[in-house]
Amino acid sequence: MPVRPTAACSALLATALAATALTGCSSGSGSSPDTLKVSFKQSTDNSVKVMDTYLAGIKKQFEKKYPGKKVEFVPIKAPDSEYYTKLQQMLRSPRTAPDLVYEDTFLINSDITSGYLKPLDPYLAKWRDWGQFIDTAKAAARGQDGKTYGVPDGTDTRGLWFDKRVFKKAGLPPNWQPENWDDILAAARTIKRKVPGVTPINVYTGKPAGEAAAMQGLEMLLYGTGDGKSDPLYDSGSKKWIAGGQGFTDSLRFVETVYKEKLGPDVSDALDPNFSTAVRGELLPKGKLGIDLDGSWLPQDWLPGSGHEWPDWSARLGLASMPTQAGQAPGKVSMSGGWTWSVPAKAGNPDLAFDFIKTMQTKDNARKWYIANSGIAVRKDVAADPAYVGAQPGIKFFTDLVSVTHYRPAYPAYPKVSTAIQEAMEGVTTGDESAQKAASGYDSTLKDVTGDQVIHK
Repeated sequence: MPVRPTAACSALLATALAATALTGCSSGSGSSPDTLKVSFKQSTDNSVKVMDTYLAGIKKQFEKKYPGKKVEFVPIKAPDSEYYTKLQQMLRSPRTAPDLVYEDTFLINSDITSGYLKPLDPYLAKWRDWGQFIDTAKAAARGQDGKTYGVPDGTDTRGLWFDKRVFKKAGLPPNWQPENWDDILAAARTIKRKVPGVTPINVYTGKPAGEAAAMQGLEMLLYGTGDGKSDPLYDSGSKKWIAGGQGFTDSLRFVETVYKEKLGPDVSDALDPNFSTAVRGELLPKGKLGIDLDGSWLPQDWLPGSGHEWPDWSARLGLASMPTQAGQAPGKVSMSGGWTWSVPAKAGNPDLAFDFIKTMQTKDNARKWYIANSGIAVRKDVAADPAYVGAQPGIKFFTDLVSVTHYRPAYPAYPKVSTAIQEAMEGVTTGDESAQKAASGYDSTLKDVTGDQVIHK
């Protein structure tokens, strides 16, 4: 529960305290040189403690290695879209800024531009393990100024999860692999017709779903509409954003079809900010969802001790890569993101914060995290480790998708572009707008949020 601040607190601190678990007026990160404050996104599902459990183990190691130092966790329990807002509120003031924060790579350039984060290059230059990180992961934490502002703790890819029990009832193959979008919709229509009481397909959508809608929903479609080589959202040559063309409209039309034909969840459920928790914790385990366009991390909810233990999930669920729109080369598509550990510009104990990062990122601790979090390794030594590769069903499938994956153009304007995508998706999901109208509205918003740095292709 949020803690009500005392009357003596400043208005700014009150705002941050209302959004987080910080207590009291003296809780700035610099209040004690011996106390490290670490802020991270805590699951809204009380039964999922993957991050909490992992960090508790690191805390023990760290406090043993650095006698006299203490680690204090400042978790932010919120859906993704709210987490970003609350984190930024904390970063604005030295009194509320933690020493270490968990940053989504899509937001990192926005926070860099706002002056919220500290460049880590002086630390990285002296850290031997930095050479083990793959270049694409390093790039995700690099600002436009060429400096690095975070240490990545893994990446992810996305694909189609499907329920073999539902597919058997529908007469669909257990080794299903759609070759194009029409194949996906055909399978969803078959499920609707032959397996009543089951939601045929889930595609995250609308503003309440936040980045899950933009990235796992529309962008998984959009990046499969072209030749697979050029970015459909941002033109790096002109450094301008690309207006919604035919591919964008077609992607919206796919979402429109899912909800118009009632192949997806009820609109009220789809627009619930906590719907992803229901998907992972209830619908998939109970055989109530046929196809789910989702990420590589889902198994973390089903492992022992998760609260949603599902020992036979790998036997019940199948995996298929997301096909390109018409099956054109390269035939499949994925999107990748990931998170980094960053040090706020106003942190009181930055040196201690980087020592904590180094403790988290030993080879053994990194491997432990990737396996617990169902993540994809960004350390070369872990990626080559048989203990990682064979740790969990699905790891090889999702790791192989890295060869066809795409990364969001995570420039400072991207969070606003993402919101514009979510709004367009919501319009076609509710039926308030056609795909064409929603795409036109996106173009108008895109001009506004990028300062008219837009081109048409």
